[in-house]
Amino acid sequence: MIELTPKAADKVKEIRDAEGLEGQGLRVRVLGGGCSGFSYDLYFEDETSDLDQLFESHGIPIYVDMMSYQYLEGVEIDYVEGLHGAGFKFLNPQAKSTCGCGSSFSA
Repeated sequence: MIELTPKAADKVKEIRDAEGLEGQGLRVRVLGGGCSGFSYDLYFEDETSDLDQLFESHGIPIYVDMMSYQYLEGVEIDYVEGLHGAGFKFLNPQAKSTCGCGSSFSA
């Protein structure tokens, strides 16, 4: 299961509406790279494949490919604002370590 916090869901809806992407879901995936080995990637998409895991959180469809799902199972995505900026933060129970910015991790 992959969840959005209410604050993250509100931000996703705000961005989706501002960009005119109504009806699209949120693609969440893991890419190789980043200072800790893997990095997170989010973008809007309206196409899925038979190999995708499909979730819904606060009315937002979430699509995850099978390769990424093994690293994302149980993730909670939050949206945070602070002195160092704002962005989505991944709370990943499978991450053994994360970088200081929270955008990459090791498994």
